[in-house]
Amino acid sequence: MVGSVMAADLATDHEVSCADLTPRHIPNVAYMPLDVTQREAVIKTVAPFDLVIGAVPGHLGYETLKAVIEAGKNVVDISFFPEDALELHEMAVRRNVIAVTDCGVAPGMCNMIAGYFDKQMAIDSYTCLVGGLPVVRTKPYEYKAPFSPIDVIEEYTRPARFRENGNIVTREALSEIEEIWFDGVGTLEAFNTDGLRSLLHTLKHIPNLKEKTLRYPGHAGLMKVFRDTGLFSKEPVPAAGSNVAPVDIVSQLLFSTWKYQRGEEDFTVMQVIIEGQDANGNVKHTWSLYDRYDTEQHVMSMARTTGYTATAVARLLLQQGWNTPGIIPPEHIGSNADAFQFVLQQLKERNVIYRNITFR
Repeated sequence: MVGSVMAADLATDHEVSCADLTPRHIPNVAYMPLDVTQREAVIKTVAPFDLVIGAVPGHLGYETLKAVIEAGKNVVDISFFPEDALELHEMAVRRNVIAVTDCGVAPGMCNMIAGYFDKQMAIDSYTCLVGGLPVVRTKPYEYKAPFSPIDVIEEYTRPARFRENGNIVTREALSEIEEIWFDGVGTLEAFNTDGLRSLLHTLKHIPNLKEKTLRYPGHAGLMKVFRDTGLFSKEPVPAAGSNVAPVDIVSQLLFSTWKYQRGEEDFTVMQVIIEGQDANGNVKHTWSLYDRYDTEQHVMSMARTTGYTATAVARLLLQQGWNTPGIIPPEHIGSNADAFQFVLQQLKERNVIYRNITFR
């Protein structure tokens, strides 16, 4: 859903191929069969190309990224994998590879905003509230997954890590539910998820860092019932004469229920709040995004906001607007004002608009 949008966007000004296990029919994009679990096949497949974009489910992301780095190819990755990408930094430096990871909307664009302001001011607190939802609410879930359901379930089970008063704290996913009003949307609920990712390591000097996921009210409570019942467990249980991990069955069942149908509209809402001090005293910056399904191109909002961020950074690399090798978290891109403005302009040209307000 996201990968095809990125391929189509880049095909407007580059020669693009799509490597996948399943045949993909994207205008002006060549298809090549590839099983990304086969390391040597990945290395051979990417060899002729100048840049690779990784858009695989999280459980495949780390090893795929590692294979691309071994191949010596620059890469922009949106795979939300649980492993620490920074563990591949030394390998990327040795191979002279630029690997921008977590390069979507969140993580991704929110990190760039944090990185940008980290160079402009002394930040006391950073908060990101973000969610992608269907326009039409349908019970009982009132949710659709714009990417792999197994990755959504991971958000609901992985403990959430924050920084509070300079210390890393861990809380249960789906906890600390609060209701917040958003213009154009109404009331949504925000709850803890483990979305800070690299920010916990790269912005250690900021005493307060927090991220929450947004859903329609009631969704978190239902997911807690699923989780606490064991339906999201990865531990096999005996059933019908064999051992099966409950999450494998549940994710398959939810895929059809949570899958967007063609023409079904979604929206993305994000608010990044940064508070601290600059040369003029106390300041608060609020950056907001409200993006809707593109009815003309039939492109989903989550694909637009995630995919176009990644293709903007891909173009930045292809135009040699970034030359430092290694694992590059998005906040490093944001810390370069020219690179940050390049990404914002690319998004604006695709009608993905971030609005910002400054309070003093």
